[in-house]
Amino acid sequence: MSATNSLIRKIINTGNAPAAIGPYNQAVKVGKTLYLSGQIGLDPQTSQFSGSDVESQAEQALKNMGKVLEEAGMTFENVVKTTILLVDIWDFAAVNKIYQNYFKPPYPARAAYAVAALPKLAKIEIEGIAVEGPFSNE
Repeated sequence: MSATNSLIRKIINTGNAPAAIGPYNQAVKVGKTLYLSGQIGLDPQTSQFSGSDVESQAEQALKNMGKVLEEAGMTFENVVKTTILLVDIWDFAAVNKIYQNYFKPPYPARAAYAVAALPKLAKIEIEGIAVEGPFSNE
């Protein structure tokens, strides 16, 4: 493939969301697709959890995701797939209430899993895939 036909890979990072805590970026955009790394409920100013409960951590994780989307020139409307990792699967209903404040119909595709542990002992982690629009819905 020649350079003129190659896809562009753009690294997306913002100081308005917590810095990566490992060898990765907050997001990587390839073509029109944005791959969002998992966000946990860390406050970007303090690097501390926004609270000890899953609701406050879910809220902050989604705020962080929103800041990364904004840095990429996108919004939650551009998100087509999310994955939610929960330390306690029984938190699923509580997280859904928070999630609905950020994602509106038509909702993105989604998976949710219970995991043994998350970085920094977070209660939740949310990752996603977004695509540049505009969209028309069927």
